[in-house]
Amino acid sequence: MLRYVSAFVFLLTASPVLAQDDKEVLCGHQADIVAAIAQARLDRVSERKLPQALAENATWPANYNGMIPVLAPHMYGLKRKELRNTDWRSATFEQCMGADLSSLQGN
Repeated sequence: MLRYVSAFVFLLTASPVLAQDDKEVLCGHQADIVAAIAQARLDRVSERKLPQALAENATWPANYNGMIPVLAPHMYGLKRKELRNTDWRSATFEQCMGADLSSLQGN
């Protein structure tokens, strides 16, 4: 999960548009993306086709799609058994909400 926080911090500093959103909304979108990546992995979507596959049914704004290539390698590195036994959306949301993002958001 530390990789998610690292990727998340990188994306916040690299994309001011993401940093402007409310923390709960931002964390919700990040959690949705991680859960969608995990489900795509379970559905045997190839990592190469992942961005296009997720874009078809995305529930997050298009500017968040930049997170997909950053988070996908970690999720695709896990065994499917590990993916099935974890609620990735809840785990990611809780970790994100617990992170101190105030210095990144200019607050």
